[in-house]
Amino acid sequence: MHIVFAASECAPWAKTGGLGDVVNALPRTLVKLGHKVSVFIPYYRQVAKAMPHAAVILPSVTIPYPSYNRFVRILDGGVTDGVQMYFVDCPEFFDRESFYATPSGDYPDNAERFGLLSRAVIEASKVMGIPDVFHVHDWQTAMLAVLLRSTYYFDPVLRHVPAVLTIHNAGYQGRFSPQTMETLLLPWEMFTFDKLQQDDMVNFLKGGIVYCDALTTVSRTYAEEIKTAEFGNGLEGALQQRSGDLFGILNGVDYAEWDPAIDPNIAAHYTADNLAGKQECRRDLLHAFGLKDVRDETAVIGVVSRFATQKGFDFIVEIIDRLVQEDIILLILGNGEEYYERLLVEMAGRYPSKIRVQVKYDHVMAHKVEAGSDMFLMPSRYEPCGLNQIYSLKYGTVPVVRATGGLEDTIDEQPMSGGNGFKFWGYNSDALLDALQRALATFHDKEAWVRMMQRGMAENFSWDKPAQEYVRIYERVIQNRS
Repeated sequence: MHIVFAASECAPWAKTGGLGDVVNALPRTLVKLGHKVSVFIPYYRQVAKAMPHAAVILPSVTIPYPSYNRFVRILDGGVTDGVQMYFVDCPEFFDRESFYATPSGDYPDNAERFGLLSRAVIEASKVMGIPDVFHVHDWQTAMLAVLLRSTYYFDPVLRHVPAVLTIHNAGYQGRFSPQTMETLLLPWEMFTFDKLQQDDMVNFLKGGIVYCDALTTVSRTYAEEIKTAEFGNGLEGALQQRSGDLFGILNGVDYAEWDPAIDPNIAAHYTADNLAGKQECRRDLLHAFGLKDVRDETAVIGVVSRFATQKGFDFIVEIIDRLVQEDIILLILGNGEEYYERLLVEMAGRYPSKIRVQVKYDHVMAHKVEAGSDMFLMPSRYEPCGLNQIYSLKYGTVPVVRATGGLEDTIDEQPMSGGNGFKFWGYNSDALLDALQRALATFHDKEAWVRMMQRGMAENFSWDKPAQEYVRIYERVIQNRS
Protein backbone atom coordinates (compact mmCIF):
# COMPACT_ATOMS: atom_id res chain seq x y z
CA MET A 1 0.00 0.00 0.00
CA HIS A 2 0.99 3.67 -0.36
CA ILE A 3 1.06 5.57 2.94
CA VAL A 4 1.50 9.34 3.17
CA PHE A 5 2.82 10.70 6.46
CA ALA A 6 2.08 14.36 7.26
CA ALA A 7 3.88 15.80 10.27
CA SER A 8 5.50 18.92 11.64
CA GLU A 9 8.78 17.12 12.40
CA CYS A 10 10.99 14.37 11.02
CA ALA A 11 14.51 13.65 12.17
CA PRO A 12 17.17 14.51 11.19
CA TRP A 13 15.74 17.55 9.38
CA ALA A 14 13.43 18.85 12.11
CA LYS A 15 13.17 17.48 15.62
CA THR A 16 12.20 18.75 19.06
CA GLY A 17 11.30 15.41 20.62
CA GLY A 18 9.97 11.91 20.08
CA LEU A 19 7.64 12.92 17.23
CA GLY A 20 10.61 13.57 14.94
CA ASP A 21 12.11 10.18 15.78
CA VAL A 22 8.86 8.32 15.08
CA VAL A 23 8.26 10.02 11.72
CA ASN A 24 11.81 9.12 10.75
CA ALA A 25 11.93 5.51 11.91
CA LEU A 26 8.41 4.12 11.37
CA PRO A 27 8.29 4.87 7.60
CA ARG A 28 11.65 3.17 7.07
CA THR A 29 10.38 0.03 8.77
CA LEU A 30 7.14 0.12 6.75
CA VAL A 31 9.23 0.22 3.56
CA LYS A 32 11.08 -2.90 4.72
CA LEU A 33 7.67 -4.58 5.01
CA GLY A 34 7.06 -3.86 1.33
CA HIS A 35 5.02 -0.64 1.46
CA LYS A 36 5.49 2.68 -0.35
CA VAL A 37 5.85 5.62 2.05
CA SER A 38 6.05 9.37 1.43
CA VAL A 39 6.63 11.92 4.20
CA PHE A 40 5.68 15.62 4.08
CA ILE A 41 7.06 18.19 6.55
CA PRO A 42 7.50 21.99 6.34
CA TYR A 43 10.57 23.46 4.66
CA TYR A 44 11.67 25.21 7.85
CA ARG A 45 14.70 27.51 7.91
CA GLN A 46 16.61 24.70 9.61
CA VAL A 47 15.65 22.28 6.83
CA ALA A 48 16.61 24.81 4.16
CA LYS A 49 20.07 25.15 5.70
CA ALA A 50 20.53 21.37 5.53
CA MET A 51 19.09 21.07 1.99
CA PRO A 52 19.41 24.48 0.32
CA HIS A 53 19.13 23.18 -3.23
CA ALA A 54 16.18 20.79 -2.98
CA ALA A 55 14.61 20.23 -6.41
CA VAL A 56 11.17 21.63 -7.08
CA ILE A 57 8.55 18.92 -7.70
CA LEU A 58 5.47 21.19 -7.84
CA PRO A 59 6.24 24.89 -8.46
CA SER A 60 2.84 26.22 -7.40
CA VAL A 61 0.14 24.73 -5.21
CA THR A 62 -2.81 27.04 -4.49
CA ILE A 63 -4.01 27.32 -0.90
CA PRO A 64 -7.21 29.40 -0.68
CA TYR A 65 -8.04 31.88 2.08
CA PRO A 66 -11.17 34.04 2.46
CA SER A 67 -9.97 37.02 0.43
CA TYR A 68 -6.70 35.84 -1.14
CA ASN A 69 -4.64 32.77 -2.06
CA ARG A 70 -1.26 31.60 -0.86
CA PHE A 71 1.05 29.60 -3.10
CA VAL A 72 3.44 26.93 -1.90
CA ARG A 73 6.05 24.77 -3.58
CA ILE A 74 6.63 21.08 -3.01
CA LEU A 75 10.33 20.24 -2.85
CA ASP A 76 12.06 16.90 -3.27
CA GLY A 77 13.82 15.82 -0.07
CA GLY A 78 15.22 12.71 -1.70
CA VAL A 79 14.84 9.03 -0.89
CA THR A 80 16.43 7.65 2.29
CA ASP A 81 16.14 3.94 3.07
CA GLY A 82 13.30 3.77 0.56
CA VAL A 83 11.27 6.62 2.07
CA GLN A 84 10.43 9.56 -0.21
CA MET A 85 10.77 12.89 1.61
CA TYR A 86 8.90 16.03 0.53
CA PHE A 87 9.08 19.56 1.92
CA VAL A 88 6.24 22.10 1.84
CA ASP A 89 7.89 25.43 1.02
CA CYS A 90 6.06 28.55 2.21
CA PRO A 91 8.70 31.09 3.31
CA GLU A 92 6.29 33.51 4.97
CA PHE A 93 5.16 30.71 7.31
CA PHE A 94 8.14 28.41 7.72
CA ASP A 95 11.29 30.49 7.18
CA ARG A 96 11.52 31.32 10.88
CA GLU A 97 13.99 30.83 13.69
CA SER A 98 11.88 28.21 15.50
CA PHE A 99 9.25 25.69 14.51
CA TYR A 100 6.35 26.72 16.75
CA ALA A 101 7.16 29.67 18.97
CA THR A 102 9.45 32.45 20.12
CA PRO A 103 10.67 32.78 23.72
CA SER A 104 7.69 35.06 24.37
CA GLY A 105 5.09 32.52 23.17
CA ASP A 106 3.54 30.63 20.27
CA TYR A 107 3.47 32.20 16.82
CA PRO A 108 0.06 33.93 16.56
CA ASP A 109 -0.53 32.53 13.07
CA ASN A 110 0.08 28.86 13.93
CA ALA A 111 -3.49 27.97 12.89
CA GLU A 112 -2.83 29.34 9.41
CA ARG A 113 0.64 27.81 9.23
CA PHE A 114 -0.39 24.25 10.02
CA GLY A 115 -3.79 24.52 8.36
CA LEU A 116 -1.86 25.37 5.20
CA LEU A 117 0.47 22.39 5.75
CA SER A 118 -2.49 19.98 5.93
CA ARG A 119 -4.18 21.39 2.84
CA ALA A 120 -0.90 21.47 0.90
CA VAL A 121 -0.32 17.75 1.56
CA ILE A 122 -3.81 16.93 0.25
CA GLU A 123 -3.42 19.09 -2.85
CA ALA A 124 0.06 17.75 -3.59
CA SER A 125 -1.16 14.17 -3.22
CA LYS A 126 -3.90 14.80 -5.78
CA VAL A 127 -1.21 15.63 -8.34
CA MET A 128 1.59 13.29 -7.27
CA GLY A 129 -0.42 10.22 -6.36
CA ILE A 130 -3.40 9.48 -4.13
CA PRO A 131 -2.31 7.31 -1.19
CA ASP A 132 -4.21 4.38 0.25
CA VAL A 133 -4.09 6.06 3.67
CA PHE A 134 -2.92 9.30 5.27
CA HIS A 135 -1.10 9.04 8.61
CA VAL A 136 -1.15 12.36 10.47
CA HIS A 137 0.56 13.29 13.72
CA ASP A 138 -0.51 15.52 16.62
CA TRP A 139 -2.51 18.73 16.30
CA GLN A 140 -0.21 20.21 13.65
CA THR A 141 -1.56 17.89 10.94
CA ALA A 142 -4.80 16.69 12.58
CA MET A 143 -6.60 19.24 10.39
CA LEU A 144 -5.87 17.02 7.37
CA ALA A 145 -8.37 14.47 8.73
CA VAL A 146 -10.92 17.27 9.27
CA LEU A 147 -10.48 18.60 5.73
CA LEU A 148 -10.88 15.15 4.17
CA ARG A 149 -14.28 14.72 5.79
CA SER A 150 -15.52 18.28 5.19
CA THR A 151 -14.05 20.53 2.50
CA TYR A 152 -12.95 17.54 0.39
CA TYR A 153 -15.92 15.34 1.21
CA PHE A 154 -17.28 15.28 -2.35
CA ASP A 155 -13.88 14.96 -4.05
CA PRO A 156 -14.20 11.64 -5.93
CA VAL A 157 -10.50 10.76 -5.65
CA LEU A 158 -10.29 11.43 -1.90
CA ARG A 159 -13.68 10.43 -0.58
CA HIS A 160 -12.62 6.87 0.21
CA VAL A 161 -9.12 7.65 1.49
CA PRO A 162 -8.91 7.16 5.30
CA ALA A 163 -6.80 9.07 7.80
CA VAL A 164 -5.09 7.65 10.89
CA LEU A 165 -4.18 10.13 13.65
CA THR A 166 -1.38 9.45 16.14
CA ILE A 167 -1.48 11.43 19.39
CA HIS A 168 2.05 11.76 20.72
CA ASN A 169 1.06 14.03 23.62
CA ALA A 170 -2.53 15.01 24.38
CA GLY A 171 -1.29 18.01 26.34
CA TYR A 172 -0.63 19.90 23.08
CA GLN A 173 -3.87 20.46 21.20
CA GLY A 174 -3.73 23.49 18.88
CA ARG A 175 -6.42 25.77 20.35
CA PHE A 176 -7.34 28.90 18.38
CA SER A 177 -10.02 31.57 18.20
CA PRO A 178 -13.39 30.86 16.51
CA GLN A 179 -12.30 33.15 13.65
CA THR A 180 -10.08 30.26 12.57
CA MET A 181 -13.15 28.62 11.04
CA GLU A 182 -13.40 31.42 8.48
CA THR A 183 -9.64 31.72 8.01
CA LEU A 184 -9.36 28.05 7.03
CA LEU A 185 -12.63 28.09 5.06
CA LEU A 186 -14.24 25.52 7.35
CA PRO A 187 -18.05 25.36 7.52
CA TRP A 188 -19.44 27.01 10.64
CA GLU A 189 -21.71 24.03 11.33
CA MET A 190 -18.55 22.18 12.40
CA PHE A 191 -18.00 24.66 15.23
CA THR A 192 -19.97 22.63 17.77
CA PHE A 193 -18.98 20.81 20.92
CA ASP A 194 -19.32 17.40 19.25
CA LYS A 195 -16.93 18.45 16.47
CA LEU A 196 -14.24 21.17 16.60
CA GLN A 197 -15.35 23.36 19.51
CA GLN A 198 -13.71 23.16 22.92
CA ASP A 199 -14.19 25.93 25.51
CA ASP A 200 -15.31 28.34 22.74
CA MET A 201 -12.09 27.68 20.83
CA VAL A 202 -11.30 25.76 17.67
CA ASN A 203 -9.36 22.69 18.78
CA PHE A 204 -7.29 21.09 16.01
CA LEU A 205 -6.55 17.89 17.94
CA LYS A 206 -10.19 17.42 18.89
CA GLY A 207 -11.16 17.82 15.25
CA GLY A 208 -8.68 15.13 14.30
CA ILE A 209 -10.06 12.82 17.01
CA VAL A 210 -13.63 13.30 15.78
CA TYR A 211 -12.95 12.98 12.05
CA CYS A 212 -10.08 10.47 11.70
CA ASP A 213 -10.81 6.85 10.83
CA ALA A 214 -8.61 5.45 13.58
CA LEU A 215 -6.62 6.84 16.49
CA THR A 216 -3.35 5.62 17.87
CA THR A 217 -1.18 6.76 20.71
CA VAL A 218 2.28 5.75 21.74
CA SER A 219 1.76 3.17 24.49
CA ARG A 220 -0.98 0.89 25.74
CA THR A 221 -1.16 2.52 29.15
CA TYR A 222 -1.31 6.05 27.74
CA ALA A 223 -4.22 4.97 25.51
CA GLU A 224 -6.15 4.21 28.71
CA GLU A 225 -4.85 7.23 30.64
CA ILE A 226 -5.97 9.82 28.07
CA LYS A 227 -9.57 8.66 28.46
CA THR A 228 -9.49 9.96 32.05
CA ALA A 229 -9.88 13.54 33.33
CA GLU A 230 -6.37 13.40 34.83
CA PHE A 231 -4.59 12.85 31.51
CA GLY A 232 -7.15 13.74 28.83
CA ASN A 233 -6.64 17.51 29.13
CA GLY A 234 -10.30 18.14 28.44
CA LEU A 235 -10.54 15.70 25.52
CA GLU A 236 -11.34 12.61 27.56
CA GLY A 237 -15.01 12.72 26.49
CA ALA A 238 -14.14 12.76 22.78
CA LEU A 239 -11.58 10.00 23.32
CA GLN A 240 -14.06 7.86 25.25
CA GLN A 241 -16.49 8.19 22.34
CA ARG A 242 -13.80 6.93 19.94
CA SER A 243 -12.61 4.24 22.36
CA GLY A 244 -13.31 1.44 19.89
CA ASP A 245 -11.04 3.11 17.32
CA LEU A 246 -8.22 4.02 19.77
CA PHE A 247 -5.12 1.82 19.85
CA GLY A 248 -2.01 2.05 22.00
CA ILE A 249 1.13 1.08 20.08
CA LEU A 250 4.41 1.41 21.91
CA ASN A 251 7.04 3.39 19.99
CA GLY A 252 10.08 1.49 18.83
CA VAL A 253 13.67 2.69 18.94
CA ASP A 254 16.37 2.79 16.30
CA TYR A 255 19.05 0.34 17.40
CA ALA A 256 21.26 1.47 14.53
CA GLU A 257 21.76 4.62 16.59
CA TRP A 258 21.22 3.38 20.15
CA ASP A 259 23.36 0.29 20.71
CA PRO A 260 26.47 0.27 22.91
CA ALA A 261 28.06 -2.38 20.69
CA ILE A 262 28.35 0.09 17.77
CA ASP A 263 27.67 3.59 19.18
CA PRO A 264 30.35 5.98 17.82
CA ASN A 265 29.58 8.59 20.52
CA ILE A 266 30.78 6.62 23.53
CA ALA A 267 34.24 5.91 24.93
CA ALA A 268 34.14 2.12 24.57
CA HIS A 269 31.83 -0.49 23.09
CA TYR A 270 30.31 -3.28 25.13
CA THR A 271 27.62 -5.97 25.05
CA ALA A 272 25.59 -7.96 27.57
CA ASP A 273 28.20 -10.74 27.31
CA ASN A 274 31.17 -8.41 27.73
CA LEU A 275 30.42 -5.43 29.99
CA ALA A 276 34.03 -4.29 30.45
CA GLY A 277 33.57 -1.26 28.18
CA LYS A 278 30.81 0.14 30.38
CA GLN A 279 33.32 0.98 33.11
CA GLU A 280 35.33 2.99 30.59
CA CYS A 281 32.16 4.80 29.54
CA ARG A 282 31.47 5.54 33.20
CA ARG A 283 34.92 7.09 33.68
CA ASP A 284 34.51 9.10 30.47
CA LEU A 285 31.11 10.42 31.58
CA LEU A 286 32.38 11.48 35.00
CA HIS A 287 35.31 13.24 33.34
CA ALA A 288 32.91 15.05 30.95
CA PHE A 289 31.06 16.40 34.00
CA GLY A 290 34.29 17.44 35.71
CA LEU A 291 34.47 14.64 38.30
CA LYS A 292 37.32 12.26 39.11
CA ASP A 293 38.30 9.72 41.75
CA VAL A 294 34.71 8.47 42.12
CA ARG A 295 34.60 5.08 43.81
CA ASP A 296 33.15 2.09 41.92
CA GLU A 297 30.74 1.62 44.83
CA THR A 298 29.22 5.06 44.22
CA ALA A 299 26.10 4.86 42.03
CA VAL A 300 26.06 7.25 39.07
CA ILE A 301 22.48 8.35 38.32
CA GLY A 302 21.90 9.99 34.95
CA VAL A 303 19.10 12.28 33.74
CA VAL A 304 18.56 13.50 30.16
CA SER A 305 15.38 15.51 29.95
CA ARG A 306 13.46 18.67 29.28
CA PHE A 307 13.38 20.56 32.57
CA ALA A 308 9.67 20.73 33.40
CA THR A 309 7.19 19.76 36.10
CA GLN A 310 5.73 17.19 33.70
CA LYS A 311 9.10 15.41 33.79
CA GLY A 312 8.99 15.16 37.60
CA PHE A 313 11.66 17.73 38.40
CA ASP A 314 9.59 18.99 41.33
CA PHE A 315 9.93 15.48 42.81
CA ILE A 316 13.70 15.56 42.30
CA VAL A 317 14.01 18.97 43.94
CA GLU A 318 11.93 17.87 46.92
CA ILE A 319 14.12 14.85 47.73
CA ILE A 320 17.52 16.28 46.87
CA ASP A 321 18.63 17.09 50.41
CA ARG A 322 17.87 13.50 51.44
CA LEU A 323 19.17 11.90 48.24
CA VAL A 324 22.64 13.43 48.59
CA GLN A 325 22.99 11.59 51.91
CA GLU A 326 23.24 8.39 49.85
CA ASP A 327 26.40 7.23 48.11
CA ILE A 328 25.44 8.66 44.69
CA ILE A 329 26.46 11.06 41.95
CA LEU A 330 23.59 12.77 40.09
CA LEU A 331 24.39 13.97 36.54
CA ILE A 332 21.69 16.04 34.80
CA LEU A 333 21.68 17.07 31.12
CA GLY A 334 18.96 19.15 29.48
CA ASN A 335 17.19 22.48 29.38
CA GLY A 336 13.66 23.82 29.64
CA GLU A 337 11.74 25.95 32.09
CA GLU A 338 13.88 28.78 33.40
CA TYR A 339 12.75 28.13 36.99
CA TYR A 340 14.19 24.61 36.96
CA GLU A 341 17.30 25.63 35.05
CA ARG A 342 18.18 28.12 37.81
CA LEU A 343 17.16 25.80 40.63
CA LEU A 344 19.16 22.83 39.34
CA VAL A 345 22.27 24.96 38.82
CA GLU A 346 21.87 26.29 42.38
CA MET A 347 21.59 22.71 43.70
CA ALA A 348 24.74 21.71 41.87
CA GLY A 349 26.52 24.68 43.42
CA ARG A 350 25.35 23.59 46.85
CA TYR A 351 26.45 19.96 46.41
CA PRO A 352 29.33 20.06 43.88
CA SER A 353 30.68 16.66 44.84
CA LYS A 354 27.26 15.04 44.42
CA ILE A 355 25.41 16.90 41.65
CA ARG A 356 26.52 18.21 38.27
CA VAL A 357 24.23 19.92 35.75
CA GLN A 358 24.76 20.83 32.10
CA VAL A 359 22.03 23.19 30.89
CA LYS A 360 21.89 22.33 27.20
CA TYR A 361 20.78 19.60 24.84
CA ASP A 362 23.80 17.80 23.46
CA HIS A 363 23.21 14.69 21.35
CA VAL A 364 26.67 13.21 21.92
CA MET A 365 26.51 13.88 25.65
CA ALA A 366 23.09 12.21 25.80
CA HIS A 367 24.70 9.02 24.47
CA LYS A 368 27.49 9.34 27.03
CA VAL A 369 24.96 9.67 29.88
CA GLU A 370 23.10 6.55 28.71
CA ALA A 371 26.30 4.52 28.44
CA GLY A 372 28.16 5.80 31.50
CA SER A 373 25.43 5.93 34.15
CA ASP A 374 24.57 3.06 36.46
CA MET A 375 20.93 4.17 36.73
CA PHE A 376 18.68 6.41 34.66
CA LEU A 377 16.03 8.51 36.40
CA MET A 378 12.62 9.33 34.81
CA PRO A 379 10.09 10.37 37.49
CA SER A 380 7.63 11.81 34.95
CA ARG A 381 4.16 12.84 36.10
CA TYR A 382 2.99 11.53 32.73
CA GLU A 383 4.97 10.08 29.84
CA PRO A 384 3.04 9.03 26.72
CA CYS A 385 5.83 6.66 25.65
CA GLY A 386 9.30 7.75 26.66
CA LEU A 387 12.37 6.60 24.77
CA ASN A 388 15.19 7.21 27.21
CA GLN A 389 14.14 4.35 29.47
CA ILE A 390 14.28 2.04 26.44
CA TYR A 391 17.71 3.35 25.44
CA SER A 392 18.80 2.81 29.05
CA LEU A 393 17.78 -0.85 28.98
CA LYS A 394 19.91 -1.43 25.88
CA TYR A 395 22.89 0.28 27.53
CA GLY A 396 22.64 -1.73 30.76
CA THR A 397 21.69 1.42 32.65
CA VAL A 398 18.91 0.44 35.03
CA PRO A 399 15.85 2.75 34.83
CA VAL A 400 14.07 4.19 37.87
CA VAL A 401 10.71 5.50 36.68
CA ARG A 402 7.21 6.52 37.70
CA ALA A 403 4.62 3.94 36.60
CA THR A 404 2.82 5.95 33.93
CA GLY A 405 2.30 5.67 30.16
CA GLY A 406 5.12 3.96 28.30
CA LEU A 407 7.23 3.83 31.48
CA GLU A 408 4.66 1.48 32.99
CA ASP A 409 4.62 -0.65 29.83
CA THR A 410 8.40 -1.06 29.44
CA ILE A 411 9.80 -1.24 32.98
CA ASP A 412 9.10 -4.26 35.12
CA GLU A 413 10.05 -4.39 38.78
CA GLN A 414 9.82 -7.88 40.24
CA PRO A 415 11.11 -8.18 43.82
CA MET A 416 11.81 -11.92 43.47
CA SER A 417 13.27 -12.25 39.96
CA GLY A 418 14.55 -8.66 39.67
CA GLY A 419 12.78 -7.48 36.52
CA ASN A 420 14.56 -4.82 34.47
CA GLY A 421 14.23 -1.70 36.62
CA PHE A 422 12.47 0.08 39.45
CA LYS A 423 9.11 1.86 39.56
CA PHE A 424 7.14 4.03 41.93
CA TRP A 425 3.38 4.40 41.80
CA GLY A 426 2.65 7.22 44.25
CA TYR A 427 2.23 10.78 43.07
CA ASN A 428 4.75 12.10 45.59
CA SER A 429 8.45 12.52 46.16
CA ASP A 430 8.64 10.02 49.02
CA ALA A 431 7.66 7.23 46.63
CA LEU A 432 10.46 8.31 44.28
CA LEU A 433 13.04 8.28 47.07
CA ASP A 434 11.85 4.83 48.16
CA ALA A 435 12.31 3.48 44.61
CA LEU A 436 15.81 4.97 44.41
CA GLN A 437 16.72 3.40 47.75
CA ARG A 438 15.51 -0.01 46.51
CA ALA A 439 17.66 0.48 43.41
CA LEU A 440 20.69 1.44 45.51
CA ALA A 441 20.27 -1.62 47.71
CA THR A 442 20.30 -3.86 44.62
CA PHE A 443 23.23 -1.93 43.13
CA HIS A 444 25.39 -3.01 46.05
CA ASP A 445 24.59 -6.66 45.25
CA LYS A 446 26.82 -6.80 42.18
CA GLU A 447 25.68 -10.21 40.95
CA ALA A 448 21.99 -9.25 41.13
CA TRP A 449 22.75 -5.92 39.46
CA VAL A 450 24.60 -7.48 36.53
CA ARG A 451 21.73 -9.93 35.99
CA MET A 452 19.29 -6.99 35.90
CA MET A 453 21.50 -5.13 33.42
CA GLN A 454 21.71 -8.17 31.17
CA ARG A 455 17.94 -8.76 31.26
CA GLY A 456 17.37 -5.20 30.09
CA MET A 457 20.02 -5.41 27.37
CA ALA A 458 18.43 -8.60 26.00
CA GLU A 459 15.02 -6.99 25.41
CA ASN A 460 13.97 -5.94 21.93
CA PHE A 461 12.02 -2.72 21.38
CA SER A 462 12.77 -2.35 17.68
CA TRP A 463 10.20 -0.93 15.24
CA ASP A 464 9.42 -4.32 13.64
CA LYS A 465 6.44 -5.26 15.82
CA PRO A 466 4.94 -1.72 16.08
CA ALA A 467 5.14 -1.32 12.29
CA GLN A 468 3.17 -4.53 11.81
CA GLU A 469 0.52 -3.24 14.24
CA TYR A 470 0.23 -0.02 12.23
CA VAL A 471 -0.17 -2.01 9.01
CA ARG A 472 -3.10 -3.90 10.54
CA ILE A 473 -4.75 -0.57 11.44
CA TYR A 474 -4.15 0.82 7.94
CA GLU A 475 -5.71 -2.30 6.43
CA ARG A 476 -8.69 -2.03 8.77
CA VAL A 477 -9.47 1.62 7.96
CA ILE A 478 -8.97 1.09 4.22
CA GLN A 479 -11.43 -1.79 4.28
CA ASN A 480 -13.94 0.16 6.39
CA ARG A 481 -13.74 3.25 4.18
CA SER A 482 -14.10 1.24 0.94
